[in-house]
Amino acid sequence: MLKIATGAALLAMCLLGTASAADRLPFAWPNGERAAVSLAYDDALNSQLDTAIPALNQAGLRGSFYLTLSSDVVSQRMSEWRAATAAGHELGNHTLFHQCSRSGPDRVWVSADNDLDKISATQLAAQIRVGNTLLQAIDGKAERSFTAPCGDLLAGGRNYLDLIKGDFVAIKAKVGGVVPDMAKLDPHAVEVFVPVEVSGAQLIALAKQAAEAGTMINFTFHGIGGDHLSVSAQAHAELLSYLAAHRDVYWTDTFLNIMTYVKGLRAASTSK
Repeated sequence: MLKIATGAALLAMCLLGTASAADRLPFAWPNGERAAVSLAYDDALNSQLDTAIPALNQAGLRGSFYLTLSSDVVSQRMSEWRAATAAGHELGNHTLFHQCSRSGPDRVWVSADNDLDKISATQLAAQIRVGNTLLQAIDGKAERSFTAPCGDLLAGGRNYLDLIKGDFVAIKAKVGGVVPDMAKLDPHAVEVFVPVEVSGAQLIALAKQAAEAGTMINFTFHGIGGDHLSVSAQAHAELLSYLAAHRDVYWTDTFLNIMTYVKGLRAASTSK
């Protein structure tokens, strides 16, 4: 879970944060697409297995699922997560216990046992690496991406991301909107948009904005038609239908695949 705002207020914030496409060189997406779209889902929720993954499969699109590894939805539905990765979806690391800072605003739901303020950065980093081992036991893969729970970066007062950057291809660590400039993107501090109670038209508007900018949009959903921080199944389906119908415009893939490509292109350009 990340810090969120709902509906029009957050969409307006995203619109304000995008630089003019005329101010930068166009980014070369793999097949001439105009933007990349990452569809991600945090917290390992039942509605993701029941609704999101079937919808993605039907649309022929791939998503990224960031598992809170202590969740019963992981242990009790392990075979379904394995089936998801076999279908091309990404399993990402969202920590073992989803620790967040209890001192933050509106954090009464954070238990004392899961207070990020009370754990050391080195201990959390060790837990995150255990999470990578557990994920590899599920999907057999070694490369991974990470999403910081609640967007909180300090564990015991220290930035824990500094300790784990080498363990991940890319990290999502802040709330934002459309990536303003691919040349300035930090792969270990990527912004995400967290939709809650928004319409399909609002989601599609953000995808269109990414195409106009020539960059990318990273959606981070939680519940789909249920669970918490939910977006309706209809709004989600409308976005998927739009992306599937405009594959020439949008490269919709896992966050891991997109960021592997972005980093590879960057490395190739600097080696010339």
